[in-house]
Amino acid sequence: MIPATDISLKDYNTFGIDVKAQRFIVATTQEQLLSILKTHSDQALFFLGGGSNMLLTKDIEALVIQLAIKGKRILRQDDDFAWVEAQVGENWHEFVLWTLERDLGGLENLSLIPGQVGTTPIQNIGAYGVEVKDHLVECVALRLKDLSLVTFSNSQCAFDYRESIFKNEFKDQYIVLSVVFKLSKRNHQLQIGYGAIKAALQEQKIAQPSIQDVSKAVIAIRESKLPNPKEIGNSGSFFKNPVISVEQFRELQAVHPEMPFYTVDEQTVKVPAGWLIEQAGFKGKRFGDAGVHDKQALVLVNYGKATGAEIAQLAEAIQARVSEKFNIKICAEVNIF
Repeated sequence: MIPATDISLKDYNTFGIDVKAQRFIVATTQEQLLSILKTHSDQALFFLGGGSNMLLTKDIEALVIQLAIKGKRILRQDDDFAWVEAQVGENWHEFVLWTLERDLGGLENLSLIPGQVGTTPIQNIGAYGVEVKDHLVECVALRLKDLSLVTFSNSQCAFDYRESIFKNEFKDQYIVLSVVFKLSKRNHQLQIGYGAIKAALQEQKIAQPSIQDVSKAVIAIRESKLPNPKEIGNSGSFFKNPVISVEQFRELQAVHPEMPFYTVDEQTVKVPAGWLIEQAGFKGKRFGDAGVHDKQALVLVNYGKATGAEIAQLAEAIQARVSEKFNIKICAEVNIF
């Protein structure tokens, strides 16, 4: 396989940033991927999934390898659970819908999150009280230094809030190739404690929701708050919600009694980054074609021709203002290249 040259990545990242890959190649099977890696073992590599959790600020000189390996199946099942495997290149939302079509519960709160299955354990994606770690059994990853396959159990992934071993200790050392989830077949444990989901279900007069009802509610909520990347370039939530000490929170609450929070444990609380950004005066603001969404301040957007550098500069300005106003550091959830 010979890489293509000078390929625009505008259609390969959800921000719609128009940078170029000097060389670009697609791997649709594990065998193809191994062949590409062996052939280009002496070169710098850049792995591309769904392009939904990245901000590209410059042309990519490394060989860009798009991971497009697909496939999903039920590995085994008993009366209560099914163990389901999905490959790296499967679209996450389509995979969630596939599980719901089979009445398999667990992932419904994670509906409509952009991206591919392979990135979900790296980011430990989450929404509305559910994270990937809650249902992931194991994942198989390719170790780049020797091209061996390594199976990571849930505990070995070292999951934390939007974190995993693949973002820290093993950063840039592995490619996740497939993921196995344990999903319920009956007696589904619904997570509908978040107010937005409760309100959506009540509005539809659904007293005993199914997993499909929860998914539809989540989709409706996300569509009402988040812009469609096909219409306005974005990468979903740009920042992580900061976790601060109870002591610091109480000091801030004395000045800002309306500050929302979620208790993490006895020592820490989580503060919504969107609220902080809104209070800092950025919600709905536009700076050229780079801006902050008017319905959800967590979302930075490209209105058309913004460069990745312009969006990165906006992110830095937001971080500086939030730090100045609240003495809280908010960190990007999106990977910036």
